[in-house]
Amino acid sequence: MPPIALLICDDSSMARKLLLRALPADWNVSVTHARNGVEGLAAIRAGLAEVTLLDLTMPEMDGYQVLEAVRAEGLSTQVIVVSGDIQDEAMRRVRELGAIAFIKKPAEPELLKRILAQAGLLQAAPAQPVVRESAAQIPFDFFDAMREAVNVAIGQAAALLARVLDVFVHLPVPNVNLLDSGELHMALADAREDPQSTVVCQGYIGNGIAGEALLIFHHCSVGDMARLMKRSALDYGDQEMLLDLSSVLIGACLSGLAEQLDVMFSQGHPQILADRAQLDSLASNARSRWKQTLAVEISYRLDGYDIHFDLLLLFTEDSVERLRSKLDYLMG
Repeated sequence: MPPIALLICDDSSMARKLLLRALPADWNVSVTHARNGVEGLAAIRAGLAEVTLLDLTMPEMDGYQVLEAVRAEGLSTQVIVVSGDIQDEAMRRVRELGAIAFIKKPAEPELLKRILAQAGLLQAAPAQPVVRESAAQIPFDFFDAMREAVNVAIGQAAALLARVLDVFVHLPVPNVNLLDSGELHMALADAREDPQSTVVCQGYIGNGIAGEALLIFHHCSVGDMARLMKRSALDYGDQEMLLDLSSVLIGACLSGLAEQLDVMFSQGHPQILADRAQLDSLASNARSRWKQTLAVEISYRLDGYDIHFDLLLLFTEDSVERLRSKLDYLMG
């Protein structure tokens, strides 16, 4: 029996590597890789995807758009979504769009095998050993690994926010960069120069990893924030509302990241940086202490609310090697 054409569609080489490792050892498949939805859809159209393992959060074309195109064009593939976005609404949407199953990242081999078996996608064990690409052949670097760990973490955070606040969170592809002190000033420029933005800062530390979380609210409606927090805008002070929402958002993201890295973070009290001088001071202090900062930027948008905000995680220079070792261990 010829091998099944399998497509693994994910922008992260680390995620593709982990998925390849999770496949049943005796599953006879020929594997095609796609780094985004555009490449994935082209592979499906070319008949290279009897089965598709599909991520949701990708650049150029996300997983939802791929599912919509597959349904609109009547393309033949059985899609299993493998995603860090584990919001109940995300699971409902992908099933509505035709996915046969949803697996949270990182995929557990036994669960993946059970779902494949239930869908009738596992053939009898082949007479000859299966020869296919080894997961070790897929290269990845620190930034890709960090981006994927953050991707899974913010998916867990979004699921918590969705339950606590009864809202659907649109998740982005996180940006991960190593910034020198001058570039950090530039990264904070928009927040410093925009009088309508509000910045909340909260420190964190744990297991040799430390940094500052900055939550930057852009042109947010106070009324929408009050509605989100289920409070009266008249009885609930603006600063109190921002601090409460920030505690939920920053805490949820750090908790998800801590779970991925097997660490435990202690968090300081959040505080509002009331003027631009405080942002300048933060950047200046960083410049005096570190040559470089690992910066993770995540942009959030909430369904049905005039609320848009960026979460910027700034890891100290000393934290980078600790993060590298944690991610290397995660990859085994």
